[in-house]
Parts: sequence; C-alpha cells; structure tokens
Amino acid sequence: MSENVRLSGLTMVAGSVGVFVTLILHPSERGLFDPAQVGSIGRMMIIVHSLALVSLPLWFIGAFGLSRRIGWCGSPSLAALIIYGFGLAALMNAVVIDGLVTPGLARAIANATPDKAIGWKIAFNHNVLLDQAFMSVFLVACSVAIVSWSVSIVRSAALARALGVFGCVLGTATVITQLTGWLGQYPHIFFIALTGQAIWFFSAGMQLFRTKAA
Repeated sequence: MSENVRLSGLTMVAGSVGVFVTLILHPSERGLFDPAQVGSIGRMMIIVHSLALVSLPLWFIGAFGLSRRIGWCGSPSLAALIIYGFGLAALMNAVVIDGLVTPGLARAIANATPDKAIGWKIAFNHNVLLDQAFMSVFLVACSVAIVSWSVSIVRSAALARALGVFGCVLGTATVITQLTGWLGQYPHIFFIALTGQAIWFFSAGMQLFRTKAA
C-alpha cells in the first residue's frame, strides 16, 4: 500500500508542477486580436492549456492516494474525493474553453470584417463568461474538498498537521472571497487562490511521496 501511496504523491506533485508552469507561461490577452500576434499567442495558449489538461488526471490520481492515506472510514475523505472529482470536471471545461476555444474565436475576430466581427465578439464574450463560471465551480468545489481533507489530517495526523491548518484557512478564505464576489472583481486574488491550492496539493504530494515503506 505504501508504494501505491508514494506513487500517488508523485503524480500529485507532477500535476501541481504542470499547473504552476501553466500559470507562469499563460500569455496575456494583450495583442490577442492583433492579426500579427494572434497566431503566436493562440499557439502558446493551446500549448500551456494542453499541459494543464494533462495535469488534471495526475491531480486526481494523487487525490485518490491522499484519501486512501487518510483512510476511507470515519473521515470525510471519500466525500472530499467525490467533490474534488466534480471540481476537476468543471476545471477541464474551463481549460478547454479558455485554451482551445478562445484562440479560434480570437483569430475569427482579428480576420473578420467590421460587420462580422460584432458577432464573433459576442461569441467571445459568451466564451469568457462560461470560462469564469466553470472556474468558480472548480475553486469552490476544490476548496470544500481541501477543507474536508485538512480536517481529517488535523484529526488523524496522517500527514503534517500544519498542512491541515493551511488547507482549512486556504479553503475557507477562497469560499468567502467567491461568495463576496472578490474573485471575479480582482484577478490577482483569483491568481493567489489558484496558486495557493496548487501549493497545497504540491505539499500534500511531497508528504505522500515521503511515506515510509511498511
């Protein structure tokens, strides 16, 4: 069992690194509608979001190992895994919309005549709203899962209690900022929340990987 848990930890670390790279290399939308830049920006968006898509199943495998390490009985780890899987499904939609659909819409806008560009811009704005909605679902679901795992960690000491405390604070704060609307209004808070979750999973993965063989 310990070897499986260590492997789960390694996949969780790999998934977290993939998310970190995606966040770092994600291109800005400046020049997205410039015919001279839309091609290169679009290709970079497809590359980084493809990396994010590869990272999602790695995160879920790691989450399965985390729930197994904490224990299925007498703890909310199973519920956390189910909620987290639901959140990852929403994140997958957000990644596809932002990284694979957006470049095509941007090219259509950049190359369209003024009368046709209006329709493409409406489609682009609708795309943005869908992306934001799916990301909101993911952040809340992931936060609830992190809090559930963290409570179990604090109670059972299956992993470092500091990780559990950090998860409780991070998850609760993320849900509060979402309910107050701050995540949608302030992009830097959204970035901090997503980065914080990636850090939590990276730390949890490292601790799972260091699990001693039975």
